Amino acid sequence: MTLAAGGGGLSLVLFWLVVGGLAGWLASIVAGTNQRMGCLLNIAVGIVGAVIGGWIFHGLGVNAPAGHPFLGSVLVSFVGATVLLLFLRLLIGMRL
Repeated sequence: MTLAAGGGGLSLVLFWLVVGGLAGWLASIVAGTNQRMGCLLNIAVGIVGAVIGGWIFHGLGVNAPAGHPFLGSVLVSFVGATVLLLFLRLLIGMRL
């Protein structure tokens, strides 16, 4: 995916930092861990969630919503990040 005509790597890194941060933050609200997670952890959870969400969507044979690449990426990342946080809550307990 190229975000600009030059396709610079910095644009892609910034894209995934923003997508990861937003998806991680939204997932932490849903999972009830919002008060204990900071910005860096939200970004990390969102980026890992993007991988998990991509795997889930691919496994189910579902395509990300067409249209704007940002919204589709946030949705897939959000689903994966929410699954990750809820799974961690089950494993670790209510301490997360």
